[in-house]
Amino acid sequence: MKASVIISTYNSPEWLEKVLWGYSVQTFTDFEIVIADDGSTSSTKEMLKTMSKHTNLKINHIWHSDEGFQKTRILNKAVLATKTDYIIFTDGDCIPRKDFVKAHISHREDNTFLSGGHFPLSMKISHLIRKDDVLAQRCFDLNWLKEKGLKPSFKNIKLTKKQALSEFMNAITPTKSTWNGGNASAWKKDILALNGFDERMQYGGEDREFGERLINFGINPKRVRYFAIIVHLEHKRGYVNEEAWKKNNEIRQETKKTQKTKTEFGLNLHMSPKSQ
Repeated sequence: MKASVIISTYNSPEWLEKVLWGYSVQTFTDFEIVIADDGSTSSTKEMLKTMSKHTNLKINHIWHSDEGFQKTRILNKAVLATKTDYIIFTDGDCIPRKDFVKAHISHREDNTFLSGGHFPLSMKISHLIRKDDVLAQRCFDLNWLKEKGLKPSFKNIKLTKKQALSEFMNAITPTKSTWNGGNASAWKKDILALNGFDERMQYGGEDREFGERLINFGINPKRVRYFAIIVHLEHKRGYVNEEAWKKNNEIRQETKKTQKTKTEFGLNLHMSPKSQ
């Protein structure tokens, strides 16, 4: 296999199923899927069993018990479970366009990580999307989305299928290339060199801190915002809290100040002494 796709999730089997239908119709198929499950109930496990039976997807379900928002911890466990040398990271609320994996594979380079974005959908449209809309790629069609209530916006250009326009927009966009947990990729060797994600961090900038350490390590960001396309399904965010934001910000400031590359609270916590 050429790549591993790590998909983080927590108690959202309906959204995750739509995402997996998106991966079932990818134009590039030589990849595995590793589900980084941050403590979901058995409904997610049962849905994954059904999807494995009805698709050709190679799905590895990595789960730990629910101890609150521990995304960085389950991501580290998922990284160690991957079987390839290149890893794409996304979330269980991000439906990929059929060329999503191909875009990451075709744009990867040595000493780089890829930085993508997402196209946000309203809660109404998110619920309206069905399996057939994903398989037929209607959920990426602007006319279809407008019929369902998508509002006019210059940002809608992100769903363009024109290669030349995508290249132009990637070149001129002022958006900074950062590590975005819903759409980013890197070489596994570079992730291992950084000791993975900092498990002290909860929601709020935990992905950006990882990207900042990659840059400190000499891994340059490469923008693929208009190549690697996903639509983001809306959902409630009950895990947001001010205390976590403050703690995460302190860790990020330390990373910037000391030009840190390696965390002491990462992959090492899940590896035997012999394998470290």
